[in-house]
Amino acid sequence: MTDVFSALSSASNANWLTLWMIFAGFGVAQITLSYLICTPLERRAPLLHWSSRQPMKADIAYTFIVRLIIFPLVAYFEYAALYKLSNGWLDMHRITMLPLSFPVPAFPGQTVWAFAVNFIVLDFADYWRHRLSHRFGWWYGLHSLHHAELQMTFWSDDRSHILEDVVTYVWLMLVALLIGVPPLQFPFVILGFRLVGSVAHANTTASYGWVGERLLVSPQFHRAHHCPAIAGRKSCNFGTALPWWDVAFRTAIFTHSARETGDPSAGPVLATGSWWQQQAAGVKRMVQLARRHS
Repeated sequence: MTDVFSALSSASNANWLTLWMIFAGFGVAQITLSYLICTPLERRAPLLHWSSRQPMKADIAYTFIVRLIIFPLVAYFEYAALYKLSNGWLDMHRITMLPLSFPVPAFPGQTVWAFAVNFIVLDFADYWRHRLSHRFGWWYGLHSLHHAELQMTFWSDDRSHILEDVVTYVWLMLVALLIGVPPLQFPFVILGFRLVGSVAHANTTASYGWVGERLLVSPQFHRAHHCPAIAGRKSCNFGTALPWWDVAFRTAIFTHSARETGDPSAGPVLATGSWWQQQAAGVKRMVQLARRHS
């Protein structure tokens, strides 16, 4: 990992198009890895068999839009600019802030240590971001686009409203700036979240085992979050990569009985519409729920 960060640091002086292609390439590599892991799982050990498959064009479009456009734009370019601005402001005011993952004396794997600390803290932040998205009406109006999925597969991970993507990235960038995550680490934390998330959305009976399910969010754990019969109105299992926070805050339900997914209150457009139709329906539902809860 240290070699990867070193190579990227030397490439950071390249023009923006080269950097865009590098990080878009990482996004494509993550899609490929998710496909290679999840496709055999869904084919050899599927949880549900559907007599007819709903169109997957919209879900696949979400994945590539996020990986090729949103991920490089936000995770590196915008975050790097904000990191530079915040450091400049701190220097101007002669304020010194140690990153949360400060060096440990005589510890050999400093880069791995820093990445692990930053990953855990940002996952904790994303747990609360996700939990709050179920609390506020306007926010859930956007988030319900993700929960409207009736045939959940690993392609469902990136199924999200563009406005919610903005909220998510702003939330994570602010926390990352506060704890001092370097610009070249932030994108890889996000890629780590997305890899775990892709597998967690897979339509499979494959299990991590009792111990594994308590270390990493599994397909069974996350499916309970999407299953109305299990999660109920308040929902459960909000963790992005680590189920630790759900256990700590008593929102965890460990079960293998979750099967059907979807939001009964969401309209058919949110479930099976085109990308544009879903985006428009998400805004409409955001307004409706905001008025209802005002």
